[in-house]
Amino acid sequence: MGNPNTGKSTLFNTLTGLNQKIGNFPGVTVDKKTGYSALPDGRTAEIIDLPGTYSLYPKSQDESIVFSILADKANQLRPDLVVVILDATNLKRNLLLYSQVADLKIPVIIALNMMDLAKKSGIDINVDLFAKKLGVPVVSIAARKGEGIDKLKEAISFANKFALQEASIDVEAIAPQLIAQISNEFTLDNPYYALQLAHQHETIKFISAEESARIEAIEKEFSFHSQKAQATETIARYNFINDLLYDTVKVPETAKDETVSNKIDKILTHRVFGLFIFLAVLLFMFQSIFAWSAYPMELIADGFVWVQNGLHQLLPPGPLTGLLVDGVIGGLSGVMVFIPQIAILFAFISILEDTGYMSRVTFMMDKLMRKVGLNGKSVVPLIGGFACAVPSIMSTRTIENWKDRMITIMVTPLVTCSARLPIYTLLIALVVPNRNVWWIFNMQGLALTGMYVFSLISAIIVAFAFKLVLKGRERGYFIMELPVYRTPRWRNVAYSMYDRSKAFVFQAGKVIIAISVILWVLASYGPGDRFEKIEQKYHQPQYTKRLSPDELQRAIGSEKLENSYAGVLGHAIEPVIKPLGFDWKIGIALITSFAAREVFVGTMATIYSVEGSAEKMESVQKKMGEAKNPETGQPVFSLAVAFSLMMFYAFAMQCASTVAVVYRETKNWRWPAIQFAYMTVLAYAASLLAYNLLK
Repeated sequence: MGNPNTGKSTLFNTLTGLNQKIGNFPGVTVDKKTGYSALPDGRTAEIIDLPGTYSLYPKSQDESIVFSILADKANQLRPDLVVVILDATNLKRNLLLYSQVADLKIPVIIALNMMDLAKKSGIDINVDLFAKKLGVPVVSIAARKGEGIDKLKEAISFANKFALQEASIDVEAIAPQLIAQISNEFTLDNPYYALQLAHQHETIKFISAEESARIEAIEKEFSFHSQKAQATETIARYNFINDLLYDTVKVPETAKDETVSNKIDKILTHRVFGLFIFLAVLLFMFQSIFAWSAYPMELIADGFVWVQNGLHQLLPPGPLTGLLVDGVIGGLSGVMVFIPQIAILFAFISILEDTGYMSRVTFMMDKLMRKVGLNGKSVVPLIGGFACAVPSIMSTRTIENWKDRMITIMVTPLVTCSARLPIYTLLIALVVPNRNVWWIFNMQGLALTGMYVFSLISAIIVAFAFKLVLKGRERGYFIMELPVYRTPRWRNVAYSMYDRSKAFVFQAGKVIIAISVILWVLASYGPGDRFEKIEQKYHQPQYTKRLSPDELQRAIGSEKLENSYAGVLGHAIEPVIKPLGFDWKIGIALITSFAAREVFVGTMATIYSVEGSAEKMESVQKKMGEAKNPETGQPVFSLAVAFSLMMFYAFAMQCASTVAVVYRETKNWRWPAIQFAYMTVLAYAASLLAYNLLK
């Protein structure tokens, strides 16, 4: 355990490697990361990564977990040993949490992290004296570089089973009568445990309502004031910390000067230039997504076309061949081709997080967020929404204010997530010219950047509307530490690219295969004897003489698709979507996309594969580009239709996982229902407006 930004998760990943899993702490929806590490003595340690916290006095649901696990002796997760991670460059602040944990009398080891940065800054720590004064083992490590990890594992192997650390403060002096009474009635031998029960009895789950009421009565009996007691305790702890650091740590005068990170922040977080720099970073990111992914995407698309052609030649004609080649492979090809773009997006997000720049974006957006009724804590889920709304909505648990949290949950799905990226890039590639303006800005990159910025602005406007509708009297606050700038760990970036791309492929792939199979069946069969009549119609002389075999096959395929079950369904909803510029084929894709947005591309690939010729397989982009409106003879995907479609996907709630997680976080179906309704109305209105302005 440790403060945020001390390298806790880095150390956890280093100790456990890939041998880890994510679940939930019992009774709450807070992520529990557990892993296993082989120790030098042959045993295996189960390691739990507790949520980062500055103190045992919780300010959020995540932080309340920490005390519950450490203090509840009946909890199966209660540790045999706590490794407290301290940032060697910021010991004064980090030691507050250590001193609280130490006074709970649980066996403790200190991992003194970032020792490489401390030495670089000229900070001299007498580690042996530091350990002697605290009475606990202290191991110097640099988790990012993997230094000192073997020594830490040895310390874990040979750790004491009993707490031997020195008491940091005289806890009983804070509220002697209250502590004595609680200790006596609850048979406690630890005064700090008794004091914590007095502070937290209303929120912790491991004591009964009767026990909580008795503690409340004891507090009133001795006129206990929780906030004053916390202040007294904190001052006493910092007196202890100051004495400890005076004896064990030497900081040179130069280290007290302005740091390099602060100098960089004067530019990157400037109230005017900072936002322009952030927009420039976004622009570079999306320019790169188009430019760098072009060649690998072409290779993947050509590869799938080659596989489909090969299978059509190898396998005998029939329903199973059609299902495999046009249904499953055709549907999958539509999404797999976008893996390079997804990987590049996640690489950029990982680099921005690893360098510390993402924290600066949060800081800069705080002022803007407050004007629409939110605070900076809402920025973390919104920026995280660029990757995926599901973990972002889960991260709103750190927002204490109910109103702020509900608004953040309601608007986070509006931020452009990675599932929308394949749709946007496909449609932009169809209608926006691939050429540069002002020599350096690619028009397709500018269009994609515009969609991302538009989504953020939309989320802020909708948040302001919710601010006026939702009522809440709580005041929110935002405290965040800006980590120092660091060079990204390229191994972590590569792993992030691989892991998140794999998750995207497997999550999307399962849904796409299922929907592609269903869609292929719906598109390959029709009600009654419609298909037989179409075959008879096109075998008449007026068609066989006038049309070439390839044209005849295409005409039969097109009419069969229109008369299939999928065609009937598409035509049923066409009157509703025709004002948006959409035909019945796009309508089918809209319906299937309500399972997951990225299914749109797979659906279009399956529909056009079923309609097309088996001898002439093409990429989904080429098929959609060549599609013509039978009534006008114009391309189906014109500028107006493409942007109308992008507006629909920008607003519509087309993600079953997001609906499920909103219900899970709010414990009420009313909120996902309201969210689905308002987003669908917005999607239709924005799409209608875009189509009529551009047509």
